[in-house]
Amino acid sequence: MPNNASSKKRLRQNEKLRVHNKSIKSNMRSQVRAVRTAAAAGDTEKAQAEFRLACKKLDRAASRNLIHRNAAARSKSRLSKVVKDAGGKA
Repeated sequence: MPNNASSKKRLRQNEKLRVHNKSIKSNMRSQVRAVRTAAAAGDTEKAQAEFRLACKKLDRAASRNLIHRNAAARSKSRLSKVVKDAGGKA
C-alpha cells in the first residue's frame, strides 16, 4: 500500500490508465476479429471496410505505445493478406 499522498495519487492514476488502455486494446482486437470473420464469410466489401478500421485502430494503439509499432505493422500485413485471399484488395 502507498504511504504518502503522491504515491496514492499515482496508484489512482495508474488504475485509471490501465482500464482505459485495456478498453482500447480490447476494441482493437475486436476489430481485427471482425476483419477475419468477414473475410472467412466471403464478404469482401465488408472485409475491406473492417480492414480500414482495423488499420486505424492498430496504428492508434501503436502510436500510444499500447502495442509495438512492428507488431501493428505485422498485424496489418497479415490482415491484408487475409482480405486479399478472400477476393478483395487491401
